[in-house]
Amino acid sequence: MKSFAQVSEPIANKSPKKLTIHNHTRVDDYYWMNERDSKPVLEHLEEENAYAKAYFKPLEGMVNTLITEFDKRINPNEVSSPFNLNGKTYQVKNLEGKDYQQIVQVENGKEVLFFDQNERAKGKSFYELADWSPSPNNELLAVSEDFVGRRKYNITFRQNKNGKFLKDKISDVSGGVVWANDNKTVFYVKKDTVTLREFQIYRHVIGNDSKLDELVFEEKDEIYGVGIGKTITDKYIIIQSYSSTTSEVQLIDANNPTEKSSIFLPRKKGHIYEIEHHTDGFYIISNDNATNKKVLFSATIPTDISQCKEVIAHKSDVLLEGIATFKNYLLVQERTNGLLKIKLRNIASGKETYISFDEETYYLGLGLNDNFETDEIFYSYNSLTTPATVYKYNMTSGEKSLWFRKELLDKTFDPANYVSQRIWATANDGTKIPISIVYKKGLDLATAPCLLYGYGSYGYTLPDVFSPTRLSLLDRGFVYAVAHIRGSKYMGEEWYENGKFQKKTNTFTDFINAAEYLGIMKYCNSEKIYAQGGSAGGLLMGAVTNMAPYLWKGIISQVPFVDVVTTMLDESIPLTTGEYEEWGNPNDADFYYYMLKYSPYDNIHKMDYPAMFVTTGYHDSQVQYWEPMKYIAKLREYRTNKNPLVFDCNMDAGHGGGSGRSQNRLEVAKVYAFILGLEGISK
Repeated sequence: MKSFAQVSEPIANKSPKKLTIHNHTRVDDYYWMNERDSKPVLEHLEEENAYAKAYFKPLEGMVNTLITEFDKRINPNEVSSPFNLNGKTYQVKNLEGKDYQQIVQVENGKEVLFFDQNERAKGKSFYELADWSPSPNNELLAVSEDFVGRRKYNITFRQNKNGKFLKDKISDVSGGVVWANDNKTVFYVKKDTVTLREFQIYRHVIGNDSKLDELVFEEKDEIYGVGIGKTITDKYIIIQSYSSTTSEVQLIDANNPTEKSSIFLPRKKGHIYEIEHHTDGFYIISNDNATNKKVLFSATIPTDISQCKEVIAHKSDVLLEGIATFKNYLLVQERTNGLLKIKLRNIASGKETYISFDEETYYLGLGLNDNFETDEIFYSYNSLTTPATVYKYNMTSGEKSLWFRKELLDKTFDPANYVSQRIWATANDGTKIPISIVYKKGLDLATAPCLLYGYGSYGYTLPDVFSPTRLSLLDRGFVYAVAHIRGSKYMGEEWYENGKFQKKTNTFTDFINAAEYLGIMKYCNSEKIYAQGGSAGGLLMGAVTNMAPYLWKGIISQVPFVDVVTTMLDESIPLTTGEYEEWGNPNDADFYYYMLKYSPYDNIHKMDYPAMFVTTGYHDSQVQYWEPMKYIAKLREYRTNKNPLVFDCNMDAGHGGGSGRSQNRLEVAKVYAFILGLEGISK
């Protein structure tokens, strides 16, 4: 590390700004960092990136070794499972030496190139294909792309017969595009140019200037966003308004795309519902007097929920995560005691059967199934030790067959060489916190370092899935763990409710208790625990670092939401108002003071901090670059030890990091090298 020691840490200029509300004043010395594209901001980011580069210089060998391992383990020509769409079969393929994927159409056993992302990305420092949607007759293709990383997409249209793009172009949209049945009308979502809230639905007719597009619906309430979809029966275009606590569905006849939309069930505060159409009527998954949701049916569009018939009742110990309809079956995705099952309900007889696995940690999900008439579905299975497998399943006969299995290029890999299990820590209030762990068989756990991952917000449940890159840590003697803390829905809807608003600190203490349990019970060496999280998981990292700095040997904080109070008070920042139903509105004094207790940036104080690697993307639309930028500056000012604080800002990236396969692998390799360097592991 000698070459690194010669590079001084960037010390940011201070320019105190007073922020006053509720008769309380905070002083933010680094508020100036939100001046995007200003000379001082760009110069300081340049210094930070130079410092990060110097830090990683001695680790270059390890970074390159890891990337070589990834490349040897993962097939450079890796393909996705085949999937059917509009009666055509597709696969997504990687190509050796190429950063982006190709979509191929499979016809009579032969592959035909359908869409090449590499061609679209040529000459660009960032590229993302957000959506691609063939017209119902498969003659046109709508593609939604981002060339910056700001998640402001452009929709263009291609003639599939000759590959030529039409003149039609729609800018600054959310990404999704839905076709009406006339093969010439599409619906899309517009974003507010300042807040980036998705709030308008427009209708475009192929051949028309997009300036002539008609506004179909505008969501006036700033708490709500909007989305679009289409029923599996192809009968309706769906418009959904949603917040964290309330939703409303509108329908447009896909055969009459110019008709006015019809509200399905009028919004009622606290009522969340989604619908699936069947030729017999509508199935509704609803939380009306049902915390974990129930399933209802209505033969026609209802005006009140009392007109709907209950099909599947609410259960306090079973979370209904979603439904899907087919001609003869209703599918329900359930979560019981944290584990996923798929329930198949015969619509005619009411008989129910299950697809499930008798294991402690796994992921089970539906594949792409867009044929309403079929009795055959595709579902995927994945675990911490087993790469993704897709099965074809006949719902009538119960016959299961292997459809696709993702194979590693490294033929020496054997899932039997690794162990996964689920353990239960005890939280401060006595609640049992599930933790999924994976490690190499024969490992002396009590002496092993551990990387503990967490998120715990928005009701999002981290899936227990396989990672081919993670093997590089496991093979070097690491335990990898996922803490399923409150704020997710791992243990049901109440698990989420008990980790938000003024119960948010449960999320943080659960994660701390999980780490303590791993160490105390000798599932790892308590002196060698690392923690990782991104976005709202970066908030988690910031909070647990302030609350229990002694627990962590190192922290990986990616695109972290760390300046909670200031961000939530600034309604001009993208996506802020819609977040009130997750975190609360700090314009309310009670929420303000509660947030102030845990906001990572506001709670930095003089103490020893663990080593930290913090990353961001300059074009991030979800968490603005300046949050981690000012966070690392303040940490440097206040910390009382010399542990490394490294900040890496990708100037060509957004919230999801850099684009392209090589960039993604580089980012993973740097995270691992940072940890391995702290462990003194050089091979």
